[in-house]
Amino acid sequence: MGAGLDAGHVAVLAGLLVLGVLVGVAGSLVQGGLFPGGLLLALLGAAGAFLGGARATGTRGGAVAPAVGWAVAVILLTASRPEGDFLFGAGTGSYLFLLGGMAIAVMCATLGLSRQPPGPAARLAK
Repeated sequence: MGAGLDAGHVAVLAGLLVLGVLVGVAGSLVQGGLFPGGLLLALLGAAGAFLGGARATGTRGGAVAPAVGWAVAVILLTASRPEGDFLFGAGTGSYLFLLGGMAIAVMCATLGLSRQPPGPAARLAK
């Protein structure tokens, strides 16, 4: 069984990477603005992107691509600028968003997709 990457698969992974960046930016804005509900919404959005990518591609790489995009976006948004501006405050919600998102990314990337062995769905004959 060949597991090579064709152009279509690479395009899907690149799209999932961009989706991860967008989910990271949107989650960063929502989690701070609407604290308890916004944090939950941001984490559910991240989980949806990670798990949806894995289900769409059928591989773990489908979960890793949006997770990498999410992590890059969130890490870049945590850095303060020379003017002193920053997007994340040093509060409980932002730490929960960072650590929760990383934990969800690891869970979605490492938990294998449940694959059934090839063959008929009926029980094997005795």
